[in-house]
This record gives sequence, C-alpha cells and structure tokens, in this order.
Amino acid sequence: MLVRLVTFPGMSTPEDPAARFLSLHHEPSPLLLPNPWDIGSARLLSWLGFRALATTSSGFAATLGSLDGSVTKTAALEHAEMIVGGVDLPVSADLENGFADDPAEVADTVLDAIGTGLAGCSIEDFSGDDSEPIYPLALATERIAAAAEAAHNGDRRLVLTARSENYLHGRPDLDGTGPLGSSVAGLHQCPPTVLMAPDDSVAVD
Repeated sequence: MLVRLVTFPGMSTPEDPAARFLSLHHEPSPLLLPNPWDIGSARLLSWLGFRALATTSSGFAATLGSLDGSVTKTAALEHAEMIVGGVDLPVSADLENGFADDPAEVADTVLDAIGTGLAGCSIEDFSGDDSEPIYPLALATERIAAAAEAAHNGDRRLVLTARSENYLHGRPDLDGTGPLGSSVAGLHQCPPTVLMAPDDSVAVD
C-alpha cells in the first residue's frame, strides 16, 4: 500500500474528529483501521482497543444481502452516521467512487459526509465499468481535486483518502501516465490528505 500524507491549517482542535483522526496518521506506528459493518461490531472493535474505524462498503452491502457497489449514497451515509453515533472514535467512510462520475457530484457527496460527523472518507478511482475500470487520467484528477476542495476548505473538514484501484485491476502505473500516476504526482494544487493504493497480490518466496 502506498500512502502519502499532507497537513492543512486550522485542524488543531482536539474535539474535532478530523483533527483527531489526522493526528493518528502522523504517529510513529502505522494506523490500524478495522472495518465494522454495524454498531455491534464497531463497539467490539472499540473495546478491543482500536483508535479509529472505517466503514466497509462490501461489509455493509453484505448485511443487506446485496453486492458491493449496489448500496445507494443515502444508505451509505445513513450507515456511516449510525457508526459515528455508536462509538467515541474517529470514523472514516468508504464512499466508493463518490456515487458519481462527475467531479461536482463527488464534491457534493463529500459535503454530505461532513454533515454526518465523520472524521474522514475515501474516494476511489474505480469507475464500475468492467471495460474501463479506472477513470481516465484527467477525470480521475478532477474528481479527487473536487473532493479535496470540499473536504479541506469548509468550516468543518474531513481527512480525505484518495484510493487508487489500479493494482486491483492490473494497471500498476506509477509514471504519471495513468490515474495512479496522477494521484501520486499531479494533485499538487489540491491534494488529498492520504493517498492509498491497495494491492491484493501475495508475495511468494
């Protein structure tokens, strides 16, 4: 996993869940972020000593008897708000692709997420289109820039994770020519707080 952190001014209030969540990313030890699927699992993970939580789109969908990617924005945000209200921990939400292709609509999703009390959220560049699973370079960049603008520049803020799905779809480009490269090198104007590039491959000796 590739992670890049940035800081931004005005997030120093200890009570602010985003400030609290951001501070955990800057500690010497890696932040372990488990995925509750309901209030019960969230409280269990809190009792076990985890210091922050992140919702899971696939786990929540499974509780509804549905497949990952089939949950609506409204349902996902209501679920996230329920988790936030059930524990005294910072919570980040898996918001898939922002439930939209258009950058402005992705920004609206982030603004809606701020209203739930979340500390953070992730937006991915998986398009949901099997023929073109990763958004084109220009659109991928615009989407995350719009999300970052919404997450970082209001009275309340979120720790935004830009999740690049390239490795999960056989496109491990880090040279700036594809969406992952754009996330790494091309978002200087309005960067996400965290950059995440998950890889489900297993090293074999």
